[in-house]
Amino acid sequence: MGSSLSCCGLEKVEEGASPLGGGHGAPWRIFSYKELHSATNGFNDDNKLGEGGFGSVYWGKTNDGLQIAVKKLKAMNSKAEMEFAVEVEVLARVRHKNLLGLRGYCFGVDQRLIVYDYMPNLSLLSHLHGQCAGEVRLDWKKRMKIAIGSAEGILYLHHEVTPHIIHRDIKASNVLLDSDFEPLVADFGFAKLIPEGVSHLTTRVKGTLGYLAPEYAMWGKVSESCDVYSFGILLLELVTGRKPIEKLPGGVKRTITEWAEPLISKGKFRELVDPKLKGNFDENQLKQAINVAALCVQTEPENRPKMKEVVSLLKGYEPKPKVMEMRMASVKYKDELLALDQATDDDDEAGAPDASDDGYGIFSALEVQKIHEPYKNNGDRRFMPKHV
Repeated sequence: MGSSLSCCGLEKVEEGASPLGGGHGAPWRIFSYKELHSATNGFNDDNKLGEGGFGSVYWGKTNDGLQIAVKKLKAMNSKAEMEFAVEVEVLARVRHKNLLGLRGYCFGVDQRLIVYDYMPNLSLLSHLHGQCAGEVRLDWKKRMKIAIGSAEGILYLHHEVTPHIIHRDIKASNVLLDSDFEPLVADFGFAKLIPEGVSHLTTRVKGTLGYLAPEYAMWGKVSESCDVYSFGILLLELVTGRKPIEKLPGGVKRTITEWAEPLISKGKFRELVDPKLKGNFDENQLKQAINVAALCVQTEPENRPKMKEVVSLLKGYEPKPKVMEMRMASVKYKDELLALDQATDDDDEAGAPDASDDGYGIFSALEVQKIHEPYKNNGDRRFMPKHV
């Protein structure tokens, strides 16, 4: 597979590259290690966006000014090889405005790198709980835009691409935000491709504590409804501004569903809203969003809606019973599992069973002023939830 390109980001595509998989519909191609080394200023620490068990992610700028994010895997063991192969395969298959596409990759003797378009507004996590939270840039309109866009991206994975894809790690750090706060669901290293006619698979548990569906966490039974459950937690997080698992005084940890369920059952919807919004929200949209979240986190997977229904509900196309007539299923994690959780009051997200703590996912809490500047040359833990 050859090419006459000498620098990355040009319009010409590598021979054999797909015109379908790139970010926002752009072509993807194979990069040389030299190109990516140059773009990231030698993978300089000043360019580092995030770091986790998988390796590191760096901000880079190509010779023609394209900003990119480069995921550089740390170890070339069988697990890393598998996740690299899965992510490249899935990214090359998907093309949707709400999914982070593949810009390219590098496959060397001892190097594996994946290249994405850089997202200037980082992740949803950074705005809810991280360095951007104090700026309160997520008003109600943006939050609903993020909810609907993320749901549409997951719908595409479940229903519109063949074979269907289960993401398995839907969470705030994996929802990236472009310059217009359009959401892009990212990080497909744990994704599963589901053959036609197969309703579910049994597999090793991967994902992030607080977002995992009970049947997946307990028995490794993964299906599209697992992503639906995770989206329900994400939607609650988006509306309330609370973490999926929060630490209370005395070290006690509580899930977001444990906190929200009593308020939902009593119809106290306004008390669920993120105080940072200062009362500026649409009450009808709030009720619909809480209704969708409550449906998504039902204990039994068959009681959860499909993502097509989720999108219709969020857009107001499909009325449902009032939320106050429902009760939200609440999962309480056993104390021994919560003891394994790495999160503290200073952390930005909960730990991940059988997954590295990757902080902000692809894009970490880099200083805002640093993000927009060119670089400078200055030197298996499975858990058993119990229900309340």
